[in-house]
Amino acid sequence: MRLTVLGGGGFRMPLVYRALLEDTGDAAGRCTELMLYDTDRRRLDAIGAVLAEQAADRPTAPVVRATTDLDDALRGSDFVFSAIRVGGLEGRARDERIPLGEGVLGQETVGAGGVLYGLRTLPVATRIAERIAAVAPDAWVINFTNPAGMVTEAMRRVLGDRVIGICDSPVGLCRRAARALGADPDRAVYDYVGLNHLGWLRGVVVDGRDRMPELLADAGALESFEEGKLFGAEWLRALGALPNEYLHYYYFNREAVASIRQAPTTRGEFLREQQARFYETARTARGGALAAWERTRLEREVTYLAESREATGGWERDSCDLDGGGYERIALAIMRAIARDERTTLILNVANRTAVPGLDADAVVEVPCLVDACGARPLATGAVAPDQLGLMLSLKAVERSTIEAAGATGAAGAGGTAAARSAALRALALHPLVDSVHVASRILDASGLPATE
Repeated sequence: MRLTVLGGGGFRMPLVYRALLEDTGDAAGRCTELMLYDTDRRRLDAIGAVLAEQAADRPTAPVVRATTDLDDALRGSDFVFSAIRVGGLEGRARDERIPLGEGVLGQETVGAGGVLYGLRTLPVATRIAERIAAVAPDAWVINFTNPAGMVTEAMRRVLGDRVIGICDSPVGLCRRAARALGADPDRAVYDYVGLNHLGWLRGVVVDGRDRMPELLADAGALESFEEGKLFGAEWLRALGALPNEYLHYYYFNREAVASIRQAPTTRGEFLREQQARFYETARTARGGALAAWERTRLEREVTYLAESREATGGWERDSCDLDGGGYERIALAIMRAIARDERTTLILNVANRTAVPGLDADAVVEVPCLVDACGARPLATGAVAPDQLGLMLSLKAVERSTIEAAGATGAAGAGGTAAARSAALRALALHPLVDSVHVASRILDASGLPATE
């Protein structure tokens, strides 16, 4: 089986390869060839050095190839992982810093920064989807690219149900909640609903009994893990659910923005400098690339969401959340379910159909899905609390305005440019974390997005 990774020179690629090396299932459904595609040959060389060390003394390791030719990468692929970063970390740093200059949240996927990242990414993601349709129409596409829900919805307009979006935040939340209850995370059933980076865990069912009320009643257990520390027992009890960690930016926006503005660098600026050092070391060193990657990865994980933790007391992450695993295991679970027809249930980003009342059939939502050889099908969530549904509807309008702006970007003449600008302004100004149309307009001007061809 052949797997292609778009953005194969990305920093987290060794996590994917590690998971492939650990796959001991049926050989007929195991990845035997890994194709890495990236626009930056130097990044491919650096990551290739890490993967070569990982594969040492592993005779069944997938054969690794690398290319900067997209069609060559796609041709013959059974699965495609899309993990691109348009504009690199320099682009991310700009997307975060520009909104902060206006006093509003600057974050990679949330708020104005998320809209800017979408405007930057969606045209490229759509062109990639078109090439997949032309060159590898039978491939299944697993989208890692952020903003994951928005990008998945745009790619679905070309590829339909063969695109499945993933994120590791929901599974991390679910497993932490189960452990806080003293339950085996693999034996629990989770009631989760939302959009990407905007979801709520509403139930943890163990042996047929929902133990969420028990968890909410126990302040010690509730505040023993990351989300409990972020949001506090009082607020979680008021909500009656456990929010995804990214909802800290909504519920505690003032504190989060103040913490980010006081930091010496944004997250994007930190990662830009950190990874520049790693890639140079890995590309030029004779041996030791894997060790350099591991050191850099641990530093990355330790500092994840540091500004939110600083705003809630400056606590440190638990050791069990520092292994960097999550999204690559979800991706491989999807591959196994489809390739081997190993039925499983995973929280994924897929078209709603009728799963979430109040959202239309084509809206990409993040909910538990049944996955087998036919793909991923969302499971019904039941009624959604008004505050949750209202926020989901607002953010879905933002996502679709961003997709509209990206679609108008390539249109010929002044009409296309005006339409793209109008939709982009609407996306920014309608976002709940942008407090003024004038602010939205200035952010858009400073960003130079949407880019016109």
